[in-house]
Amino acid sequence: MIGLVQRVAEARVEVGGQVVGRTGRGLLLLVCAEAGDSDAQAERLVAKLLKLRIFGDEAGRMNRSLQDVAGGLLIVSQFTLAADVSGGNRPSFSRAAPPGEGRRLYEKVVELARSQHPEVATGIFGADMQVHLVNDGPVTIPIRF
Repeated sequence: MIGLVQRVAEARVEVGGQVVGRTGRGLLLLVCAEAGDSDAQAERLVAKLLKLRIFGDEAGRMNRSLQDVAGGLLIVSQFTLAADVSGGNRPSFSRAAPPGEGRRLYEKVVELARSQHPEVATGIFGADMQVHLVNDGPVTIPIRF
């Protein structure tokens, strides 16, 4: 499972010109299930995400987690994180989980996050989405399990 975490001042996702999910200060998680992933990877990703100390403390050091700062979380599916460009200029997505399994694991990530964190918004799996964000820092961290 691949996650791309971005610390944001704000973020929103639109589908068809309508906002379907948004957050203020917090994290944007772009997530992709890969072939062979299971619930265990989803559990590890959410556990890491909620405890990841990437917010500043009183001294300005990255020492606080999303839960410490009571920030929001926006979770967006993005199968293109599984892209393989080693064989040419057209990406291959053969490492991505099949759509049905990808959806199930994405929904598992969302379910786990919602059970452990009070503010979780989402995009729409498989939709053509426009993601708008103000990356704070910028801080962008890849996570892979």
